[in-house]
Amino acid sequence: MTITVGMGPEAAGRGVGALLRGWRERRRLSQLQLALLADSSARHISFIENGRARPSQEMVLRLAEHLDVPVRERNALLLAAGYAPHYPEKRLDDPAMAALRSGMERLLASHDPYPALVVDGTFQVLAANRALGLLLSGVAPHLLEPPLNAMRITLHPEGLAPRILNLRQWRRHLLERMEQQLGLVRSEPLRALLEEVRAYPEPPGTAADGDGEEDITELFPFALPLRVAHEGRVLSFLSTIATFNTPMDVTVSELAMETFLPADPETVAFLQEAVGTAR
Repeated sequence: MTITVGMGPEAAGRGVGALLRGWRERRRLSQLQLALLADSSARHISFIENGRARPSQEMVLRLAEHLDVPVRERNALLLAAGYAPHYPEKRLDDPAMAALRSGMERLLASHDPYPALVVDGTFQVLAANRALGLLLSGVAPHLLEPPLNAMRITLHPEGLAPRILNLRQWRRHLLERMEQQLGLVRSEPLRALLEEVRAYPEPPGTAADGDGEEDITELFPFALPLRVAHEGRVLSFLSTIATFNTPMDVTVSELAMETFLPADPETVAFLQEAVGTAR
């Protein structure tokens, strides 16, 4: 297993004040509340938002921190204010990322025999462990050509979709996840991907909305599982997502490691035998 490897159009032409106001309103904070958090005054925040005052670089970063603005968008705020980006954006194959790559490889390998993968901000698959490959049997070869995309592989009619028993539930979950991400970062590639996968036709035999949902809730009352038909059996997984705390690089800020935990003893037994045999 190996790891391979600005400002959006909506921000173009907009001043930093309008962008900051948008983030403040998104976080449902008043100017006074933001001013108290940032050790400023409501009057100064108002002047920044309406363009009457130009914030210092330090103020832009301070406001962005208290507004929990994603790292990529913090650079966009700085550019809109006339400053250079503060956060670098290194490729994963950059020598400076060696320790990070090594750490992710160890985490992925340690999760075997259960599936795990690392994706970027547009759900491109950057790394995966051996167990994930087991689930991809039967996926159309064109979907497995680089660059692999987790959303396409999962929801395409020639991907995993025909074998996902609770496809409508899982599809709804993934589309909501993409919409939430678009609400944080302006990304035309991500928006195009969302429109693409949303337009995929459902495989024949897909259960209608609501069908089987009560049964799944009774079986798994704690979280929505991913249920996949595989070689005459049903494999059930719970998904968890891990990200890096306080990232100082744009690339790192958008990495997410998704791990799939077996949701029942049958899935545990099958994966331990199947992936263990492949060692």
